[in-house]
Amino acid sequence: MKDFKKKILNLGFSVQSNGEESQISGKSLFLICLTAILFMMAVTVIVFFVAVKGSEEVLVPNVTGLQLEEGLLEMQVRELYPKIQLRYSDVPGDEGMILEQDPVAGTIVKASRHIDLVVSRGVIVNQVEDYTGMKLDDLRIKLQTLFSGNRTLITIAEPLYKADDSEAGTILGQNPPPGTQISQPVELELVVSRGPSYEQTRVPNLIGMTVQEMLAQMSRTKIAFDFTARSATTEEVAAGKEGTIVAQAPSREFVPNHSRLSVEFAFPTKPVNRDTYGIFTVQLPAYPYALNMQVQAVKSDGSTSTLTSFSHPGGQLTVPYALPKGTQLILLVEGRETAKAQVQ
Repeated sequence: MKDFKKKILNLGFSVQSNGEESQISGKSLFLICLTAILFMMAVTVIVFFVAVKGSEEVLVPNVTGLQLEEGLLEMQVRELYPKIQLRYSDVPGDEGMILEQDPVAGTIVKASRHIDLVVSRGVIVNQVEDYTGMKLDDLRIKLQTLFSGNRTLITIAEPLYKADDSEAGTILGQNPPPGTQISQPVELELVVSRGPSYEQTRVPNLIGMTVQEMLAQMSRTKIAFDFTARSATTEEVAAGKEGTIVAQAPSREFVPNHSRLSVEFAFPTKPVNRDTYGIFTVQLPAYPYALNMQVQAVKSDGSTSTLTSFSHPGGQLTVPYALPKGTQLILLVEGRETAKAQVQ
């Protein structure tokens, strides 16, 4: 019995000792963890301040206007790196030149910073192409699309038209020739086909026609009339020829379609029934083929009427009229308002 009590006492002592050791071990572990955490926090703070301090500050050089290779060398010395964007230029011969930079020269930045550079990839075209065989309208659209948003390097001068078996509007020749290098804006001089010349129309007899009759005739024939007028003579007034056509030329029976025919009126010297006589004259471009045209009259009360509709190849356009003073004349070419005049 004494031995048993002794063992129990020894066991209690042993348990108490182990508990004390465990308590001491837990405190040590806590201190170790706390120390590690503090150490990591200290390292983090140090790294943060090193990162904030970062690389050395440098001055951004001026590389605009330099060739890309030269600009890159300037930036490399300062430990700056490019971010390049290519763009078409308006100036022939500047391919590879730095056009813009961001940040601008003189800015203070950290070394290793990226600098945005806009570099010229050259002009869209650098030489004149071969346009013969193309339609003039197609070439106009092509150039308009090609230089949309950019400086126009190729423009078209007023074309020279000639009769040819090619379809109307076909380009027959050009100057400058294909392959000409573009060092500055170029103006194309083109020879364009008017179309086959063997189609003919009968020349009507116009002598004695009034202005209204002539306006109706214009819509029924494929002739470009060149109207002139003079004051009616005393004999013409007496014969009732005042306000009518008194001459026409040429006198051939047939002429090629849209040939020009000279027509002369003998106009009254004063208004007749409040109508003033005159000729509406407009200078138009020469078209590769005849376009649909219309002349409208807008009177002072706002009423609008169509004087005549016809097809015309362009150049000088003349249309006779007998209208009240103040009437506005409007020329429409393919439905688009092109010219205006007022009866005086």
